[in-house]
Amino acid sequence: MDRLVAEDLEAFAVFAAHRNFTHAAGELHVSQPALHTRIRKLEQRLGKALYTRHGRQLRLTETGEQLAAFANDTRRRAEAFLTTLDLAPRRPLVLAAGSGAYLYLLGDAIRRYVGKGHQLRLITTDAAATVAAIRDGSADVGVTALGIPPDDLECELLAQYPQVLVVRPSHRLAGRRSVRLKDLDGEALVVPPKTRPHRRALERALLDQGVRWSVAVEAEGWDLLVQFVRLGIGPAVVNGSVRTTSAVRTVPVKDLPPVRYYLITRRDRPDDQPLDALKRMLL
Repeated sequence: MDRLVAEDLEAFAVFAAHRNFTHAAGELHVSQPALHTRIRKLEQRLGKALYTRHGRQLRLTETGEQLAAFANDTRRRAEAFLTTLDLAPRRPLVLAAGSGAYLYLLGDAIRRYVGKGHQLRLITTDAAATVAAIRDGSADVGVTALGIPPDDLECELLAQYPQVLVVRPSHRLAGRRSVRLKDLDGEALVVPPKTRPHRRALERALLDQGVRWSVAVEAEGWDLLVQFVRLGIGPAVVNGSVRTTSAVRTVPVKDLPPVRYYLITRRDRPDDQPLDALKRMLL
């Protein structure tokens, strides 16, 4: 591989990690036009598009994901070889996960891993971005909730939680051992924004059951949903991993599926002792 190709691969790996020309150019210490030109030449050399635009977002094509994975694997192997010769420090592992996973699921494992002297870089992503980061190699390991795990990645069940209804102690359903969706008929619910996967899944389930409901308020993040319940705005359906206080009650919802969190890695990833150690702590 000649020097120009190696530099192009490094540039594309950084671009794939950011999916943003401004941020990638800043990390590479080059101008945005220079980075645009370098990636355009890569596309011309391969004869295929490496990314597409969706509004303000940039998404890698299938070829882009494959090239990013190759570039990241090449970089890791080079770093691992140089590390064995004491010529380069080891790159920290990259963990991709959502805010809920960091808040309620991963804290102890991360603390133990870092406490043993390992380096770890954390990035916050939603489920789709977590899967994409593992595929293109910009993250080494991911933790996210998935309905159906993708076949092309190694997905190990990490934990599962019921979906629960959060209500104030004075609410008519607070004393129940469990509820069904039909018990929510006529309620004004605290829900995430329409773009969030939990909102879409909940709306489909309520529609299937013929439940009439309305939006009390839209809120981003489990903690804020619970806070609005505490303030008396309305009940909310949340992931059972969410920690609550005595100011509210949680009641399992029987006809909603559990939320399953998976630990995700690439199947073709070479053996890596720090990664194995992190996986053991997470599992």
